[in-house]
Amino acid sequence: MHQRPHEPHTSQWRVAALSAVGHVARRAIRSTLLATGVLGLLVAVVPRTTTPLELATSTYLCTGYQGCQDAGYGNSGYRQASSSMYWRMYAGHNCTNYVAYRLIQNGMPTTRPWSGDGNASNWGAAMASITDQTPAVGSVAWYKPHVTPAGSNGHVAYVEQVISPTEIIVSEDYWGGDFYWRRVTKTGGGWPTGFIHFNDRVVTPTTPPTISGSPMVGAPLEVASGAWTPAPTSVSYRWLADGTAIPGATGPAYVPTPDVKGKTLTAEVTAALSGYTPGEATLATAPVAPGTFTRAEVPAIQGNPEVGSTLSLTASSWTPQPAKTQTQWYADGKPLDGATTSSLTLTRDQIGASISARVIASAKGYKKSRSTAAATAPVLAKQVAISTGSRVRGTAQVGQRLRVRPGTTRPTGATTTYRWLRDGKPVAKATHDTYTIRKGDLGHAMSVEVTYSRRHFRDNVETIAVPAVMTTPKVRVTAAATRRKVAVDVRVKAVGARKPAGAITISVGGRTWQGEVVDGRVRLVLRDLKPGTKKVVVRYAGTDVVRAAVERTTVVVPRGKKS
Repeated sequence: MHQRPHEPHTSQWRVAALSAVGHVARRAIRSTLLATGVLGLLVAVVPRTTTPLELATSTYLCTGYQGCQDAGYGNSGYRQASSSMYWRMYAGHNCTNYVAYRLIQNGMPTTRPWSGDGNASNWGAAMASITDQTPAVGSVAWYKPHVTPAGSNGHVAYVEQVISPTEIIVSEDYWGGDFYWRRVTKTGGGWPTGFIHFNDRVVTPTTPPTISGSPMVGAPLEVASGAWTPAPTSVSYRWLADGTAIPGATGPAYVPTPDVKGKTLTAEVTAALSGYTPGEATLATAPVAPGTFTRAEVPAIQGNPEVGSTLSLTASSWTPQPAKTQTQWYADGKPLDGATTSSLTLTRDQIGASISARVIASAKGYKKSRSTAAATAPVLAKQVAISTGSRVRGTAQVGQRLRVRPGTTRPTGATTTYRWLRDGKPVAKATHDTYTIRKGDLGHAMSVEVTYSRRHFRDNVETIAVPAVMTTPKVRVTAAATRRKVAVDVRVKAVGARKPAGAITISVGGRTWQGEVVDGRVRLVLRDLKPGTKKVVVRYAGTDVVRAAVERTTVVVPRGKKS
């Protein structure tokens, strides 16, 4: 439920008058007010001037959100959040809403911890079990009704600092007034009725700190500080090995060094907040194990495994960098005597053997790490030499078969394998010495790879190009004549070429006409022809994938109206 305003509403002119007079005038006014009983009202009114005002036991340190910000005091974000209600208190300038907001920021639930009246006058009564006379940072300074500076509905403020058991600094917001920081002393009146301790006494872990990572040399460990109530302003760390502090290890992260191998690590976590008893937690690990190298790059063997050639080993890489590395070359898994450098020259003794290499990294406090390069293919004597090249027989035309005639090699006895290519890419399942041209090959560059292989020799691959694949068209000509006029219809079809195009020339009776095949068809009407039997010659020019063609027929041009 919404709560009623609880601050007094003393006229502003009294405050202005009080802040405008000098020290002597203030004294005179105060004496008069004491005599008339009005001073209690004036003390309860928040001053509207930035000049610190001392009223009996209070000194105002700053006025307003911006004024307090400029003076080095804050409002913990309430200026932006004041339009919301907290614990069902009125929003805006309101002491109960402001204090509820601060408590929620410190970890209290968003639901008011008691039921019933939410006016400031009821706070200490409702929470009597946690209310006493001891101030603490983060506690609530509670005033009963009519206890300076409270009005008829009481007042609450947030304790920002405890200077001594009799002197505190609070921040507060007033209904219908403004925001202030105020210093309060216990001498005379104006000291809070009590202090409500919701969550201010000790910085306590709500989620205990934990250590992540494995305790081993070189492996990072990190402390998650957990969650604390109230939220600390600082969290400090200290690492120890077998109970002895590690120099410089005062952060949440620590990487064990070889010096702490075998020792038990502990991490001390301290959460501090001014005015609170610091919260502490101690975490322990198992004894630190030897570190392990992480292979960043595995070595690789470069070079051709042939007699007389030199193989080299690319650099290995670990994290962290090892203090020492050792290299060993192997032939079929057996170590080669004296082969402990980054390169190896092959001899005839290694023909047929697979060559591998291993690098071992070592450092103090770490387990040795082995990095092995993948073995090569068996060492060969040399490459198969081609004496005469291969040839491809056949016509590169859809439906025709091509055949490879392999060449000769030195030494003799090499076996051959085949792979047909279309535009340089392998054709599926085309691995024989013959190949039948398909529709899909039309217009593409065909070739064949011939691989010569012989035991203990390196393969030699020969590539033979095949001319661009073409298709032969079928040209059908139909001629119909009327008096002095002939209509010629031409249809062109070609396997693999859908609706071919191209130029066409038609000759009738010694006269010639030009046309263009579109979508495999063309029709030309020839006029002014003399009567008689005429030869019709159709010449199709072809395209880049369709061959040229010629077709002939005859037509009779009648003398009458119809043929």
